[in-house]
Amino acid sequence: MPNFSAAMTSGQTFTLSGRPARATVLFFYPKDNTPGCTTENMAFRDLHEQFTAAGVEIYGISRDSLRSHESFKAKLGLPFELISDPEEAVCQAFGVMKQKKMYGKEVRGVERSTFVIDAQGRLVKEWRGVKVPGHVDEVLEFVARRG
Repeated sequence: MPNFSAAMTSGQTFTLSGRPARATVLFFYPKDNTPGCTTENMAFRDLHEQFTAAGVEIYGISRDSLRSHESFKAKLGLPFELISDPEEAVCQAFGVMKQKKMYGKEVRGVERSTFVIDAQGRLVKEWRGVKVPGHVDEVLEFVARRG
């Protein structure tokens, strides 16, 4: 796994190698306050207690600013932190930047992706090109099965 440090909400800095010795879910999403991203963040919020009970920490990552993230987090009542990656360094390290079609135009953006990293820092599962409906349930099922 590529180690990285990045600013996140609540005035904290996330460092992959410095996180507690527990499993981690990192989910990359395109943009705060858009329909799919809002739905995905709310799904992680609504199942947060089950993820915590399974010994898993959740972090959302997008290219939005910390200011945007703080507002989005407060608006949705998110119980987990959001990581800001405006320079796309983390997105590049995880290979989630893709050419996409939006309204008939080619744009470069974040491919919705989720990564599960075990307590030892090893990547154990990844989902790329995620469709929001049912995805968070699938992630929870995977981490709960791993114990």
